[in-house]
Parts: sequence; structure tokens; C-alpha cells
Amino acid sequence: MKKIVAFAGFALLAVGAFAQTNLQVFYDLGENRKMVTTTLEMFKSDDWGSTFFFVDYDYFNKDYRDEEVAGVKIHPNTYGARSSYFEIARSLNFWQESSLGALSAHVEFNAGVGFGSRNWLFGVEYFLHNDDFSNTFTFELLYKTFKGSESHLPLQFTFVWGMNNLLGVEGLKFSGFADIWGEDTYLWADRDKCEKSLTFISEPQLWYNVGQFFNCPNLSAGAEVELSYNFAYNEGFMCNPCVGLKWDF
Repeated sequence: MKKIVAFAGFALLAVGAFAQTNLQVFYDLGENRKMVTTTLEMFKSDDWGSTFFFVDYDYFNKDYRDEEVAGVKIHPNTYGARSSYFEIARSLNFWQESSLGALSAHVEFNAGVGFGSRNWLFGVEYFLHNDDFSNTFTFELLYKTFKGSESHLPLQFTFVWGMNNLLGVEGLKFSGFADIWGEDTYLWADRDKCEKSLTFISEPQLWYNVGQFFNCPNLSAGAEVELSYNFAYNEGFMCNPCVGLKWDF
């Protein structure tokens, strides 16, 4: 799951750019994962606010090709996408030039293949930044609907940050997000057990613009750590590091 470029996009308004798209390719180093994930992200602003979406694809590796689904073994020559996740969000802000310009209305939809629910979210977001927009922070408070699962606390709190030229190093960027919500989660280990607790996921990323050294400023190399708690049917805390490349179009 990625949602970082959406809020970095506010900074683009300050420098006259109105759209950003990037493709990220990660290799997951987490235990029992060892898989490739691709993420396509797009952000575009306009006079009424902004639109953001991303699409994740996880691909089969050798271990997954040997596993069984519903008692049927996956064919060893299966190489396509194993699962996918999609989010699209629209921020509405007709008052961008007013004293409330940092506050926007927010509507979002997310769903996926291999995920147990699909969700609509409605709420507000608040955007903070320094003078040159090199450091940004966004907070969202959202009401979350559930289709395919249930929640004892149908709220989601989202935090998104971006820090450019970290520690004064040109091309070094620290970015990420954190989501916290309530969901009644059935777990892989015990499908009859329903865990009523908060669910948490965060994906801090560190990118370095390696392309600046050979006239290819679109290319960055970096790493991500997926931190989660009771997420995607997994019980308890998980930490999955990844390494990857990013291309900014």
C-alpha cells in the first residue's frame, strides 16, 4: 500500500507543477515473502482540489507457486500477479485561497484482489508545510465503511509526511504514511477467531536520487519498511523490509 505522492503533490502547486506519476518496483525481504511488488501512483491537482490513485501488484515467487489455494495446488508455471490493491481519493477544496485553504474535504475508495473487504471513506484532511514546501505533513480523519468485514470503530486516522533533501543531502527524501483504524479481523492462524482491535500499517520510505549523477534525474533507489499490526489477516506485529527503485515520469 502506497499513498505518499498524494500529499507531496501539494508542494508541486508551489512550484507550478500540477501532476506527478511514478512507478516503484520493490523486492520484499520479509520472512516467507521474498516477492516483487510494483506500485503505480498518480497525483493531479486542479482548481477544485486534487485526485490521487495508486495500484499495487504482488507477483508469484517460487514458494507461492508451490502453495495450495482452497485445496488446489497452484501450477508451478504460474508467474502472473498474485494479488492487487487499489485506492483512489478525491480531495475537494474550493476555498484554496482563503484562511481555511489547508483544510479539505476527502472521499476515498479502496479494494483489492486477495483482500477481504472494500471500503468507502469520507472525512477531512489538513495539510501543513514549511515555507518552501520541502517538508510536508498531512493529517486525515475519516469515517470508514466496510463491505465484506465489520468494525467496532469505523474511523481511520491517516498521517502522511515528506522530507526532501534530508539532513542537507541533495536528493535524499524521507516519506511515508501511517493508517490506524478499527476492524474486526479474522486471522489466518485461526479463521474462527475474530480479533476486535485497532489495525495499524505504516510504510516509511527512504529514497536517494542516484540518477542525478548520470543525467537521469527520474531514477531513485531506496528502501521501505512495512510495519503492521493485525493487518491483512495476520495476527500481531509484523515488520517487512523492502528494497526498490523508483522512476518519476
